Amino acid sequence: MLLEAEGLVGGRGGHPLFGPLSLALAAGGALKVTGPNGAGKSTLLRLFAGLLVPMGGVVRANAALRYLGHHDAVKPAMTVFENLVFWRRFYGSDAAAAALVEVGLDRLAATPARYLSAGQRRRLALARALDPAAPIWLLDEPTNGLDADSVGRLEAALARHRSAGGATIVATHASLALPEATMLELGLT
Repeated sequence: MLLEAEGLVGGRGGHPLFGPLSLALAAGGALKVTGPNGAGKSTLLRLFAGLLVPMGGVVRANAALRYLGHHDAVKPAMTVFENLVFWRRFYGSDAAAAALVEVGLDRLAATPARYLSAGQRRRLALARALDPAAPIWLLDEPTNGLDADSVGRLEAALARHRSAGGATIVATHASLALPEATMLELGLT
């Protein structure tokens, strides 16, 4: 299993939002997390990424992962390419130019990021997160700001990643094609 959770309880401010829940994500798998605002979707992904401590239970990530949260983490003074190279070096991976092609930003590689639209900044953040060197992709509302073509590119990237043995967990309100994904709907408690 690439990622496992046993008896996981997540919350904010000492108040539980969900759990206990147990799950396992195997190579090629996908989990689509839905639910109303405030139900704990982002909290769940942060727990999986190791950014939060669970209120109960345990999470085991048995492979490298990439996490995409709500903030794009784009440096406005750096070019599109420089932004991506920075993150790829941080993670110890490469293929920055290929990642820009995958998200359709290759023609903007020399453009300072401050000139990007919201959708283009999101695509740059996706180029960072959709790293083939990491088997686990955790994506929180990845389609925010994306047009239909960009959503199609994302769906294709997710399908390729899974067919190559990777896995993904996506928290979303949007319609996103994730064939044969396990569904997890969180509710307000």
